[in-house]
Amino acid sequence: MAAQLPRPHDDSLTSPFSGANAKAVTIRRARTGDVPAVRRLLDQYVSDRILLDKAPVTLYESIQEFWVAEREADGAVLGCGALHVMWEDLAEVRTLAVHRELKGSGVGHLLLATLLETARRVGVSRVFCLTFEVEFFAKHGFVEIGETPVDTDVYAQLLRSYDEGVAEFLGLERVKPNTLGNSRMLLHL
Repeated sequence: MAAQLPRPHDDSLTSPFSGANAKAVTIRRARTGDVPAVRRLLDQYVSDRILLDKAPVTLYESIQEFWVAEREADGAVLGCGALHVMWEDLAEVRTLAVHRELKGSGVGHLLLATLLETARRVGVSRVFCLTFEVEFFAKHGFVEIGETPVDTDVYAQLLRSYDEGVAEFLGLERVKPNTLGNSRMLLHL
């Protein structure tokens, strides 16, 4: 899936991610060889507590859930995102990140569109995210919610998961410090 992107907002950027180099990207499934590049993307946001830190082993274990935005000219990974299925009708967008110098260039929108299409293909009818980027997700139809959008039986089943992201989704006390200030958002496909 190739797409033409507008130039980054700041034309004075001199990094390898700016200007004409960022015009065309391909969204593709992530491979294990992408983990170091994904790790570097996440590091830009972990220190600001916008994204939770993920150990390399966690990234390798979940690589099948990830998609990356790759610059066609040289194969550089410009962004990433994952879709984690939580239940029969529910998935979560996780770890959506774009190189900071390309924020606003459309790469994040392409990644999210791919994740939502993946959700449709696997039969999910609702997609959840926990985010600081409310405006970005709202542009894609997500709405803020106050509670965990599952019934008590499903909630009880999800409590059995070892996945920390599921614990965040459920709002369990042990993960509350990780989610302070985030907004819960949901999209019905």
